[in-house]
Amino acid sequence: MIRGVAFICVGNSARSQIAEAIAKKIAKEKGLNIKVYSAGIQPSGFINSMAIRILEEDNIPIEDQYSKGMDQIPINDIDLVIFVCEESYCPSTDEVFKGKKILHWYLPDPFSYEQFYFIRESLKSRINDLFERLDAKDIQI
Repeated sequence: MIRGVAFICVGNSARSQIAEAIAKKIAKEKGLNIKVYSAGIQPSGFINSMAIRILEEDNIPIEDQYSKGMDQIPINDIDLVIFVCEESYCPSTDEVFKGKKILHWYLPDPFSYEQFYFIRESLKSRINDLFERLDAKDIQI
């Protein structure tokens, strides 16, 4: 059973923040008892204003989130780690997440509105699909 999921990118300012907010909303809508976190390999210390805007446009709350590093999330509560950074920028963190299920959803670092929109829609689809499988008790990820 998946108790917790963490979305990881480089700065924890856009992709992983968007993923965290979307996953929290979808989990709540589906009645899933899953803790959701995000973190950055090199946290920026802020959330990108375009990430906030793209979530607000879709009525997805983000006000309780902040940019943080991997040392600020409860690793022991996490069963699944999803990297949402570009492949070449996702350094190995095998030791940090040893024994966890790891997925790589390589997404480009967004800079324009269109790219942020693409990231949001891509993550909504992927997270919804993932949580549908979890909800169906098919936890083979």
